[in-house]
Amino acid sequence: QAQLVESGGGSVQAGGSLRLSCAVSEYPSSLNYRGWFRQAPGKAREVVAQIFINTGTTTYADSVKGRFTISQDNAKNTVYLQMNSLKPEDTALYYCAAGPWGPLYWGQGTQVTVSS
Repeated sequence: QAQLVESGGGSVQAGGSLRLSCAVSEYPSSLNYRGWFRQAPGKAREVVAQIFINTGTTTYADSVKGRFTISQDNAKNTVYLQMNSLKPEDTALYYCAAGPWGPLYWGQGTQVTVSS
């Protein structure tokens, strides 16, 4: 069972930046998929960004396109989410996920709070 540990959350003013990190315990070749999700109070969990390591293919939610970037460092077995131009509506608990082809394993989440 893979273990995922997120870090990098915090509080920031609108327009600021944060970088989330997620260290994955299993070797990348067995877990081709990495994703970042978020859940705001009273709302369903939603996908923010995804990356497929074998092809480098990335996808983003429309609400974060052009502002967020997902990347994978295979040497460190860590996936990152660079978040720029943050907005109050980005406030949520952010989770990373990994799996062979979709989200199978989940981290505990890291809180991101954006104030106006």
